[in-house]
Amino acid sequence: MIGRFAPSPTGPLHFGSLLAAVASYCEAKSQDGQWLVRMEDLDKPREMAGAADHILRTLEAFGFEWDGEVVYQSRRSSLYQDALSQLQKKSLIYQCDCSRKEIADAYNQRPAQHGIDGLIYPGTCRHKAKIKLPHASRVVVDSNPIAFTDAIQGNIQQNLAHDIGDFVLKRADGLYAYQLAVVVDDFVQEITHIVRGADLLDSTPRQIYLQQKLNYPTPQYAHIPVASNTAGEKLSKQTLAPAIDVGQAPILLIQALSFLGQQPPNDLSTNSLSDIWLWAKQHWGIKKVPRQRSITFNPS
Repeated sequence: MIGRFAPSPTGPLHFGSLLAAVASYCEAKSQDGQWLVRMEDLDKPREMAGAADHILRTLEAFGFEWDGEVVYQSRRSSLYQDALSQLQKKSLIYQCDCSRKEIADAYNQRPAQHGIDGLIYPGTCRHKAKIKLPHASRVVVDSNPIAFTDAIQGNIQQNLAHDIGDFVLKRADGLYAYQLAVVVDDFVQEITHIVRGADLLDSTPRQIYLQQKLNYPTPQYAHIPVASNTAGEKLSKQTLAPAIDVGQAPILLIQALSFLGQQPPNDLSTNSLSDIWLWAKQHWGIKKVPRQRSITFNPS
């Protein structure tokens, strides 16, 4: 078994990030598996200087121990281009010069069709004879449903043609899209189990579709509830979630385990980090994690 934690270095880790790290770590280590760390630093304009190193130091301070070297997506562009070329050879890629306004205007007088991730792309450029620069690369989807069983959220099904439309794999600014990069990295790193936040649940069918088209195996997925603030917003850098305090590591680790339904004993927070981790690995159960997409987090 090989799991992974893949933060984006756009700021320090917050409690929501800690949840994903704890859940993926416990799932791997409770089964004597490997746990890898990957920095998803493709979007350089959004990256915060020094954030990657800060994240690694924070993980160390919380007692996480990863296997192998840390992988940085920004150094793996050739792998993503190879995968894109494979899809091109299968006639699954086309160039697109549509702006967001043009996508909305493509519906003419009809209401724009909103899917689960914004406007559904209507396929405007699929058969366009001439494409302007700059342009993106989109993958052709079909109407065959993508279905999988999530270890926490249960049976999930999505029709990409109806819910998403052809989606971008390489942006007009030359950056490879998350959906392609994460699929390639999980394959190259031989990831077998992916434990992450439920905010990425709707992206999973797109990733499974790419795995199928690239002849990659599909890992087992488990999507934990995301932590939200009292306004119902997911804890994130955008909602100004505070950085986790390494000085409060035992307490925060206990809070994370409690949030994830593991029911640690009340006196466990007085123990050392190594003792807390020992308990967590011995008592971890993915089936204990609440089957919800979001839970309000009120720190005590």
